[in-house]
Amino acid sequence: MHTLAPASTFLSDDFLLQTETARRLYHDYARQMPIIDYHCHLPPDQIAADRQFENMTQLWLHGDHYKWRAMRTQGIPEQYCTGNASDWEKFEKWAETIPYTLRNPLYHWSHLELKNPFGITDVLNPSTARSIYDACNEQLPHLSARTLLTHFDVRVVCTTDDPLDSLEHHRKVTQERAAQERAAQERAGSNTAFETKVLPTFRPDKAMAADDPTALRAYMHKLGEVTNREILTLTHYLDALKSRHDYFAEMGCRLSDHGLEMIYAEPYKESDVQRIFDHLHRGVAVSPVDVLKFKSFMLVQFAEWDHEKGWTQQFHLGALRNNNIRRLRDLGPDTGWDSIGDFPQAASLSRFLGGLDDRNKLAKTILYNLNPADNEVMATMVGNFNDGSVRGKVQFGSGWWFLDQKDGMEKQINALSNMGLLSAFVGMLTDSRSFVSYSRHEYFRRILCNLFGNDIENGELPNDIDWVGQIVQDICYRNAEQYFGF
Repeated sequence: MHTLAPASTFLSDDFLLQTETARRLYHDYARQMPIIDYHCHLPPDQIAADRQFENMTQLWLHGDHYKWRAMRTQGIPEQYCTGNASDWEKFEKWAETIPYTLRNPLYHWSHLELKNPFGITDVLNPSTARSIYDACNEQLPHLSARTLLTHFDVRVVCTTDDPLDSLEHHRKVTQERAAQERAAQERAGSNTAFETKVLPTFRPDKAMAADDPTALRAYMHKLGEVTNREILTLTHYLDALKSRHDYFAEMGCRLSDHGLEMIYAEPYKESDVQRIFDHLHRGVAVSPVDVLKFKSFMLVQFAEWDHEKGWTQQFHLGALRNNNIRRLRDLGPDTGWDSIGDFPQAASLSRFLGGLDDRNKLAKTILYNLNPADNEVMATMVGNFNDGSVRGKVQFGSGWWFLDQKDGMEKQINALSNMGLLSAFVGMLTDSRSFVSYSRHEYFRRILCNLFGNDIENGELPNDIDWVGQIVQDICYRNAEQYFGF
């Protein structure tokens, strides 16, 4: 059992744990639980190749638009973010920036990631930058993509993949794991195989992007090549996409995902969709209403396929993307120019989920919300369709993107607690492209234990540590394990 100690300095073992009860819950129950990362953006090719990172910048800063936004705000030129500055220069500029990120989650995340796995507890600033950079680089030969996943005890990784992806890297990892396990059994010795399951997630957003007919037409052509089919009609298109959905299932896929401003639930007739498809197939623009009809139709198709296979469908809702047109043109998407949107969510969600439920075709569903004003909408919406068939069948997902920080996590947890069952929650994920972002699970677990600990010490919950500890462990790991069937 953890020896209780008073809360102390920044980043101590009791970081964020304000009470003795919170410390017991974290150290004795939450800390040792494995991780299921059921939604992330880790590159599967890097896992398959067991990538070695040349230096800390390549591991820590490349692709991290969270850090880029902070650096730009601090007045750091773009060449040190996405530009051609050297890796050391980019790290140095981040070290100049981080002292000014106080009270931004980047300050917590970055120092947690230095502490685990690197064991560095010094505060990063210009005077410590060189020594920290060198100390991390010295450890990198022993911290490849796979060893990092093993270090954090990640049992399952679900990447995010387009239907056109070959999934060759997932196949390679799966085959290698199987071969290593067989070899270990034949030797009757300990299994030293890479044990993390690496599974794909079906994300077909590009297949329904009717607002860009040129890109969608090109996508149809590529889909025809991948499936060796001629796509001339809507039926051809759906059959080809369904064949990819089937292929993903063969490769172990258990989840789909969509990143949308809002759920599309515009009423449509089949004749409408046939007409719209004919225009899109020729690369001809359609009206805004027709765009919504096509997207609504496609969402229903994907949802019904997910239900048929027993998958879980995920919807990331509320992002207003690519706001800076000039930077989008220069740097492309996913480079840090997105924000929270204020889209209406409730009515379309009700129509979409309700229509599927009415036909008994509603798959397990997770709703992720980006606008904190909609937390209570999401927390109550999921309760409309939890019908007793599956524990927590429809979930209010963890705080994500701009909300996967202390305040955002607490608000999501509190909304779910007040209006649903926190005990049935499938917990945290990374939603990250970085192999050291698993410190976010630690961050979440500390916040969760602190909330429970405060309630117990305030007399709002009974002082039954074993029972609350079991609930904490369920949220950290066991609920996800049972929900997804990994």
